[in-house]
Amino acid sequence: MKFIIQRVTQAKCEVDHTITGQIQKGFCVLIGVSQTDTEQIADKMIKKLLGMRIFSDENGKTNLSLQDVAGELLLISQFTLYADCRKGNRPSFVHAGDPELANRLYEYVIAKCRQQIPNVQTGVFGADMKITLTNDGPFTIVLDSEELK
Repeated sequence: MKFIIQRVTQAKCEVDHTITGQIQKGFCVLIGVSQTDTEQIADKMIKKLLGMRIFSDENGKTNLSLQDVAGELLLISQFTLYADCRKGNRPSFVHAGDPELANRLYEYVIAKCRQQIPNVQTGVFGADMKITLTNDGPFTIVLDSEELK
């Protein structure tokens, strides 16, 4: 599983010119699921995501978590995080989870995050989404479950 975590001052997702999710201060997270991912892996990723201390404290040090700043989440499914670009110029997505598994784990991540974060917004799984955001910093973290093993 891969999360691209972007610290934002605002972010939104639109599908067919309709806003499906919109947040202010928080994280916009792109979520990629692989064929080998499980709920146990998702739990580890969620714990790391929600514990990530990348908001500034009163001394300007990145020392505060999403919960410490009453931050919000915008969670977006993105299978292209598993693009394999080793051969040729057209990416292969053979390592991305099949749609049924990916959607189930994406919904699992959403449900688990909602247990701890009051405002969790989402995109639409499998849709053509337009994401706009203001990256604060910019501050972007790549979290890969392979590195948490």
